[in-house]
Order: sequence, then structure tokens, then C-alpha cells
Amino acid sequence: MLFERLKEIRPVRADFTEMAQEHLDHLTKPKGSLGRLEEFARRLVAITEDKRPVLDKKVVFTFAGDHGVAEEGVSAYPKEVTPQMVLNFLNGGAGINVLARHAGSEVVVVDIGVDYDFGAIDGLVSRKIMRGTNNMRKGPAMTRGEAEQCLEVGIELSEVFARKGYKIFATGEMGIANTTPSAAIAAVLTGRAVSEVTGRGTGIADDVLKNKIRVIEDSIALNKPDPGDPLDVLAKVGGAEIGGIAGLIIGAASQRVPVIIDGFISTAGALIAYCLEPLTKEYMFAAHNSVEIGHRVMLEKLGLRPILDLDMRLGEGTGAALAMLLIEAGLKIYKEMATFGDAGVSTEKVR
Repeated sequence: MLFERLKEIRPVRADFTEMAQEHLDHLTKPKGSLGRLEEFARRLVAITEDKRPVLDKKVVFTFAGDHGVAEEGVSAYPKEVTPQMVLNFLNGGAGINVLARHAGSEVVVVDIGVDYDFGAIDGLVSRKIMRGTNNMRKGPAMTRGEAEQCLEVGIELSEVFARKGYKIFATGEMGIANTTPSAAIAAVLTGRAVSEVTGRGTGIADDVLKNKIRVIEDSIALNKPDPGDPLDVLAKVGGAEIGGIAGLIIGAASQRVPVIIDGFISTAGALIAYCLEPLTKEYMFAAHNSVEIGHRVMLEKLGLRPILDLDMRLGEGTGAALAMLLIEAGLKIYKEMATFGDAGVSTEKVR
């Protein structure tokens, strides 16, 4: 499935971009005066190949998974918090639930790799590939086959929800210690030093940060992930939820569905997707710039400009939910604002 979907991704059509721009230029405003709101509308038209796109059904996918590397003391919180937060999501009490409601979006919580047996529980999408990854400081985080399965979970979900009529996707995640594999992915795929892409995650102290950097350096040295093989990188130093996000992006791009990328961990997934197929970038919106120092490095590698910069670092999809509001605002400008002709407003400039 993975490689079939990668082959189906094609560039967005320039003629739709040009058509959207021409319409924007005839609205009752100086050309380009609504800045990035115009960009969002133009891109939505080109991605969907629809002259009048509709965003009536929106969804944030919050992928959850545990990480064996947590045993190396790289996080301020114990791994038990992962399943506890999954239950919080399902009860509607987390940050992502609040902001998704504000944005008029649904939240879909996906257990792709939590080391916990939830049993049958309403609202949880169970696609568990593993009960947490292995400790990457002692060996590969997962097998290549498991990494591919994680990607295919994301692809499958994108197809299911596209068939249900959802028009825009957003990515989110939960997993204690998941900034550690994300920083490892950032270092390997951007070529930057580990210290340049590793931040404080949940708010760790200086000594824990130094240990975290050492753990990532040791993991890369031991596993030798191949930067020319994104699937190898994901398997050796990645995480299940990161793979799920990468797959969701690939699936979205293959079906011409726009996808909003959240923060540091989501962008690690986006980077995996991009390195597998660079055209996926044309379907992505970067929600915000996290305070995690490696986030901007990955965004620069992707060539994506973040919509917001609010000093956020929560994850879950919170930044993506906020960005969704602005993207939709751009579309409303495109569809609802009068043209000069409609309003009877002169287009000639005073000399």
C-alpha cells in the first residue's frame, strides 16, 4: 500500500493556482493586501482542484504511542502519562479537545503503539502495531516491517476519512519521550548536530537535557540510520505515532486532501513523508513554530513557513487546530468577499 500511494502523488495544478489568484485579485481590496490569507485560499483551490472548496468536515488525528527510550530518563514525566492522556482525550478534557471544538473540528484518537491495554473503549481507534517501541539506545526502535505498518495505518485512516467526506486533516500526537526520537530524526535527515535540534520537551532541566543529547547521539551511533532511506530512519530511531503521521500525510496527498502539520513531533513525521516523496510538501500547511529548537530546522528543510508563532510546545494537534481557523478564514475571504464588479467599486487608481 505504501509504495502504491507514493506513486499516486502528483504536483498540484498550476492552472488552479492561477485561477484562484485571478479571483483574489478581483476582490474589493488592493492586490495581495490580505497576505497569507490569500495564500491559504489559493493553495486550497489548487490542492483540492475545486473552484469552490468546502471545509465542512474537519478532523484532527491524535496518534498515541510509547517509547522504550523513556527508560533513559529523557522526559520530565513517566510513561504512565501516555495512556492517562489518551483517556483524557476520549473524555474531552485535553487542550486539543478544547481547541478542536473552537475550530469546529472532530478529534480522532488513535492507539498505534501505547504500552497499555485499553480494551473496548468508545471513541478510541485501535490500530496498535506494538506496545511501545524498543529502547533505541540499545538497538533499533522497531523493525522495518513495523515501521512500514505504522505508515500504512496512517494511509488507511486517511482513506477511510476521505471516503466519509472529511475535507481537511490535521496531525497531533501523544507519547511520553517522543521529542527524543523526533530530535533524532531531525538530526539524521537535516544533517545538523544533535545539540542543534534537541530541546527541553516537557520542560526538563539542564542536566536531563545533556543526558537526552547523549542518548540521541548514542542511538544514532549505534543504529547508523541511513539518511538516504527514510524508512530506515523511522525504524531505527523513530516512533509509532511519528510513522502514523507520516502515513496520514502520504495518504492525504495521494487523495488531494490538505493536511495541517502541528508541532515538533508532527513535523518529524512530515519530514519522513517528505523524504519518501517530496511532492507531499505541496499538500501540507505548517501550523506553527514550536519553541523546540529543532522545529524550525525541520521546517526549513521542508521549505514550509509556519502560520503561527505562539511559544507553544504542547503537541496533541493544538497548534494545528488554531491554524485551521486561519486557513478557513482565508477560504471565506475567497468565497464570500465581493468583487469590484459585484460591489460597483472602481478599480482605477487616482493618478
